[in-house]
Formats: sequence, C-alpha cells, structure tokens
Amino acid sequence: MLVEKNAPLQDCNTFGIVASADTLVRARSAADVQTFAASPVYRGRRTLVLGGGSNMVLTGDVIDAVVLKMEITGLRLVEETERHWIVEAGAGERWHDLVAWSVAQGYGGLENLALVPGTVGAAPVQNIGAYGVELQDRFHSLDAVDLRTGEAFTLNAAQCAFGYRDSIFKHAPGNDGRGMGLAGCAVICAVRLALPKSWKPELGYLDLQRRQQEEGVAAPTAQQIFDWVCAIRRAKLPDPSVIGNAGSFFKNPTVTEDQCRDIIAREPKVVHYPMPDGSIKLAAGWLIDACGWKGKTMGHAGVYDKQALVLVNRGSGGVSVTGGEVMTLARAIQTSVYERFGIRLEPEPVVV
Repeated sequence: MLVEKNAPLQDCNTFGIVASADTLVRARSAADVQTFAASPVYRGRRTLVLGGGSNMVLTGDVIDAVVLKMEITGLRLVEETERHWIVEAGAGERWHDLVAWSVAQGYGGLENLALVPGTVGAAPVQNIGAYGVELQDRFHSLDAVDLRTGEAFTLNAAQCAFGYRDSIFKHAPGNDGRGMGLAGCAVICAVRLALPKSWKPELGYLDLQRRQQEEGVAAPTAQQIFDWVCAIRRAKLPDPSVIGNAGSFFKNPTVTEDQCRDIIAREPKVVHYPMPDGSIKLAAGWLIDACGWKGKTMGHAGVYDKQALVLVNRGSGGVSVTGGEVMTLARAIQTSVYERFGIRLEPEPVVV
C-alpha cells in the first residue's frame, strides 16, 4: 500500500480535469485494501474509489475524501466447465486489455465490449454495455472488501442486482429498497466472467451489420467482431489521451411503446431499439444532436463533433476544463432535450 500526500489527479481522470487529493492510497492487492480498511488513520473518513477515472467528473479543486486508487493487476483462466471458460481479472486491469487478451486466447464473448474505457473493477459498478452486450450477460462473480469491516466477500450476479448501467454498488445502504446498497461501503478487487464455449456472434446493432455486409463475412469470428468494434468506436469517439472525455455522458433513456409512438409521430427519424421487457430504448446521442448540440462549446466544455453523446475537454494552452463547466453544459443539454422531447436524460459519470 503506497500513500501519497497532495497528489495531483489530472492524469488520474480521463477528462483531464485539474484537481488534487489530500491523501491518495494506491492498492495493489486485496490485502492492501484490507490494511487500508483496518487502519485507524482512514477509518471513518470518506473514501473515493478510483480506477481509471473514465466515468468521473471532478468538480472541486481538492477532493474532500481519501482517494483509494485500485491498481490490482492479473489476467488468468481460473476454471473450465462444460459450457464456459471462467476468466479472472484484477480490478486495476484496463477493461479493453481484458477483452483483447480473452479474444486472443480464443475465449469469445467480450468482443462487443472492446475499447469501453475504464478498469475491470469499475465494470460491474456501471454494468457496462455496448453493441448489444452488457457485463451482466457474461458475469460470473466478483471479490470485494467491505471498507467498514475489512472483511473480504464474494458476490454472484443475482447479488449484484444488475440493471441498465446500474448495480448494488451504485446505491447507498438502505436506499435500494432492501437495505443492501454498497455504494461507498465496498471496493471490488477481482472480477470473474463466464465466457461461452458455444459462442455466437452478437450482431444486433446496425453499425455491426453494415460492417458485416461491407466485408462480405457471413459468419464472423470473435476476433473479426473485436476488430470491427474497435474501428467503429475509433471513428466515432475521441481518444481520451488526445481529447479529454468521460465516454458516453448520458444514459440512453427508455420509454413505453405509447411514448415512443408519440415521439415518432413528431420525429419520424428518432433512433430507437425495442427491449425484451417491452420498453423502447432511445438513442440519447440522437436526441442531443436533434437539439443542435453537436460540436457546440460552453466555456472549456464541448460536445464532440462526431458523437453528440460525448462531452469533451476543449481547454488549451495549459488551461483545462473545470468540472463546473462540464456540469453546466450537461444541465443545458438536459433542459434542451426535456423541452423538445419531454425526456429527462440521466448522466452516466459519477459527479464528485
């Protein structure tokens, strides 16, 4: 466990927002996390768990919390069953590195999630998803540590209470209706995924179908889908190392069939996807673009000119965007979409 004082965080968040931590603790094993939890120096203090900083907006100059940065690494096959390969990754591994490694090993199932930013430990918190696949579709179990007691525990998929960009880790104790929320109380150390041996390609999204037709591939492999997803995302989304951003800034809203019909009557071109439960998912990026926000800038915060769902850092000359500027732009977009469509967009990133 490494401890740093007055640690800069600009390089620890993909938006590139300038901020610092009074105390930054780097955890490189589950034992480090347990040591941290047991320490009287940190017990009772607010803790901010930080992975890759890809799903976070820092709004203060100094973070009023002990920042626990998860740097646990490791990728391995831990079990082989009749139907699945069970792979495990440390919470500090980059998610994309896990996807690339699993595909290279011949374990298909994660390829649609290529280039999703962030670390493995953050993936279950958000129940990340892309191109028709969500983490919960491949999830097996995870190991975590209770920051209140220092005890290690394991959760399966049902216990994680996954929902759309949601899990038990996003709800405070007592606020999830069952008293089981773990937000701010636990930190994920390792994640295991069950990758199917009877693999089938997931090609439900139009972008993938177009790429399949362009290349004339009737039965694509996991590696081909991985390559297509990488190409599609790179063409649409900015590289955080070049243009600071937090990935998709808003969740795709869901509406009823009646609500969708009403919107289509007014906006026939609205992009929408039927869901298994009968609801309709609308493309938040399309709604934002329809309101004229693509490419617009407020202060040093802007809307990416190739994908309206992404807010970016327009700072230059040593001046970076502030978290306040990002949230001012986000609120303006929310108001605009609500006034035109009657839909309230919900941000994906954690606002600190």
